[in-house]
Amino acid sequence: MSLVEIRNVHKRFGDVEVLKGVSLDVAQGEVVSLIGRSGSGKTTLLRCINHLESIDAGTITVAGSPVGYRARPDGFHELPERLVARNRRRIGIVFQHFNLFTHMTVLENIAEAPVRVLGEPRGEVNARAMELLERVGLADKAGQYPSELSGGQQQRVAIARALAMRPELMLFDEPTSALDPELVGEVLDVVRDLADDGMTMVIVTHELRFAAEVSDRIVFMHQGQIAESGAPDQVLSHPETEALRAFLARSAFAA
Repeated sequence: MSLVEIRNVHKRFGDVEVLKGVSLDVAQGEVVSLIGRSGSGKTTLLRCINHLESIDAGTITVAGSPVGYRARPDGFHELPERLVARNRRRIGIVFQHFNLFTHMTVLENIAEAPVRVLGEPRGEVNARAMELLERVGLADKAGQYPSELSGGQQQRVAIARALAMRPELMLFDEPTSALDPELVGEVLDVVRDLADDGMTMVIVTHELRFAAEVSDRIVFMHQGQIAESGAPDQVLSHPETEALRAFLARSAFAA
């Protein structure tokens, strides 16, 4: 069963059409990695799934419901922000830059949204936050502030914060691109663990070897469209289009 259904989505910024009729399904428990050159539309598509960007045409549903819109007989109508926020509860997102609250401790960063948005008791949320910190290997950092952590540790806190909302879907936008090379592995290990647990994920990444290892499917985007899609071995080892062959050559990827 598809958890995410994207149908003929178009997105324009001014005179530039960034998404040109993109359609994609993501099954429950599937891990899909989006790859492609900068400007190909990967991050825009990811942000449209979570309605951080509105779409100009087409539809996107998560668990059967449009995110950010209400279906009416005359079409889809955008919801006010407070209702959009409610729609987003089922979707966790982790950005390139960690976006942690600098004035809050690690534990407070993770607990804030479930307490404020979901209205859950702080004691229960704190206990769950500690479990998540244990999962990402940072239980000993609960009382520290983001400025006291490395980049890799901050990104792991950001992942734990997203998981605290108990999402059905996780979105990752280049989760390692802001990290020093020696810190990349610790973040990828957490994402790999989520994949092993069956979390549905859409990952924008330039880490092609990681994408090959963790993904059920790789989608190559080119000039605002899906140019190729398939199993990692098929897409990365047997590219069908010249655009993908050129991209892999530039990325120095050899399967």
